[in-house]
Amino acid sequence: MTNPRRARDRLIYWAVWGSCFLPLPLLVYWGATDQLSADPIKEAIHYLGEWGLRLLAVTLAITPARKILGWGRLQQYRRTIGLFAFAYIALHLTTYIAIDQGFDWPHIWGDIVKRPYITFGMTGFLLLLPLAITSTNRMIRRLGARRWRSLHRLVYVAAPLGVLHYDLLVKRDASWPHFYAAIIGALLLYRLYEALRNGLARRRAAGFGATARSPG
Repeated sequence: MTNPRRARDRLIYWAVWGSCFLPLPLLVYWGATDQLSADPIKEAIHYLGEWGLRLLAVTLAITPARKILGWGRLQQYRRTIGLFAFAYIALHLTTYIAIDQGFDWPHIWGDIVKRPYITFGMTGFLLLLPLAITSTNRMIRRLGARRWRSLHRLVYVAAPLGVLHYDLLVKRDASWPHFYAAIIGALLLYRLYEALRNGLARRRAAGFGATARSPG
């Protein structure tokens, strides 16, 4: 007999997986039916990058949502969403390198050096790369939980770099980059608040323990 709770969790997992995957076949369909703009390659690059940034923001939102709403099971979907975010960002970069630039490495290197938005975007991708590589349970055990958590704090730098990349890329209406900046900024401020509060609580506990151990 199937465990109803387990069946529900599997259903939610596949719903999350499907929701994260859906933008990709939609892009393929729009391209195949000529529903993209006059410059479909650049539109595809922007589309993939924006979806990567969206899912990165969702990944950052999971822990605060879990703590505020008390939905502990949200945590089990963070890795899946985070890997999808990296996949879209990697496809964003691959489309730029392979299709838009045709593997013209001197020109690509010139873009990285001369154009700040590409510099920031490439730096953000390189920071996310070790996070994707170490996302397996085996790598968590190999690194140890403390070192793994320290490494994965790189996302707190990569996400703002992604927003900056998007903001510098947009030449006219910057409302969407500013929206993502506000969301990611709020999520990072929440993390900072939690870190400061937890640090203060630990210092108070250490001070109380020392007082309790001291002679009367």
